[in-house]
Amino acid sequence: MRQILFAGAIGLFLTLVGTPLLIKLLARKGYGQFIRDDGPRTHGSKKGTPTMGGIAFILATIIAYLLAKIITGEDIRYSGVLVLFLMAGMGLVGFLDDYIKIVKQRSLGLRAKAKMAGQLIVGIAFAVLSLQFPNSMNYTPASTRLSFVEDFGWSIGPVLFCVWALFMILAMSNGVNLTDGLDGLATGASVMVFGAYTFIGLWQFQESCANADNLTNPSACFEVRDPLDLAVVAAALMGACFGFLWWNTSPAKIFMGDTGSLALGGALAGLAILSRTEFLLAILGGLFVMITMSVVIQVGSFKMTGKRVFRMAPLQHHFELKGWSEVLVVVRFWIIQGMCVIVGLGLFYAGWAAKK
Repeated sequence: MRQILFAGAIGLFLTLVGTPLLIKLLARKGYGQFIRDDGPRTHGSKKGTPTMGGIAFILATIIAYLLAKIITGEDIRYSGVLVLFLMAGMGLVGFLDDYIKIVKQRSLGLRAKAKMAGQLIVGIAFAVLSLQFPNSMNYTPASTRLSFVEDFGWSIGPVLFCVWALFMILAMSNGVNLTDGLDGLATGASVMVFGAYTFIGLWQFQESCANADNLTNPSACFEVRDPLDLAVVAAALMGACFGFLWWNTSPAKIFMGDTGSLALGGALAGLAILSRTEFLLAILGGLFVMITMSVVIQVGSFKMTGKRVFRMAPLQHHFELKGWSEVLVVVRFWIIQGMCVIVGLGLFYAGWAAKK
């Protein structure tokens, strides 16, 4: 429990203090946001705002995790390191994309094939490594079975598992990326989901099969390799994003850029895969799913009928064009995300209680 508190508090402190330093550095180098010409007109004032702010919470999360381990004297676990690797690797791909956008002064950074190649390399490395490192109970960080609140069904095998893991990583990374269109929207939504995974990791640790002898009902235990370590990583991310939100909320002093959105999406997918809550992530991160689906619907409708369903996609811009203020859209979407987290945690608890 101390690890979780230290990780969250250190992550929060580092981004609260460190983000303004990053803002000054980026502004001095002229690394400002490039605004799409076809976006809402109200976004014109955002041009030149420092971007690549994801650097702040990526570094803060890694440092918070390591310091929490040093302070408490606890060992570093494979599961936590794997999620941090996935987050940092996806963040690096996003950083290259952001950097090219800034240097070339265009809305598109890395070429699609290069960006996909980078994501595939990081995702495959994570998927392969997550099936290694069995502990004394022969649990590896990930499982080749699908999961909702725990594993179910038969093993899909390592090859299909890698394909499934890649799908989750790409889907969540792009989902957070599409959501990151308004000041603080993606950051605030991510804080809520990381908070949920902090709770899930702590609950799984208390009800772990490793402690089956001390449980009132051993049959209801969780077969997760390092649940407490996942909670520590989630808490560090929650604190780091919370501190970043201070500077990212409207009017934003800094944007996370693809550096941050790809990193957050990767972290969410990693936490879901290693905590054996893969399908549950679609509910916990319901806002990201909803916004992604709005783009799928918009593109599909236009290609099939030549008509658009929304005034503009992603969904948040549709409501902006309807006359909602940016702050109104963000707050209402945060409320939706909060309800998704409540429902997701309720299903998680119900799934555990049903086994008792």
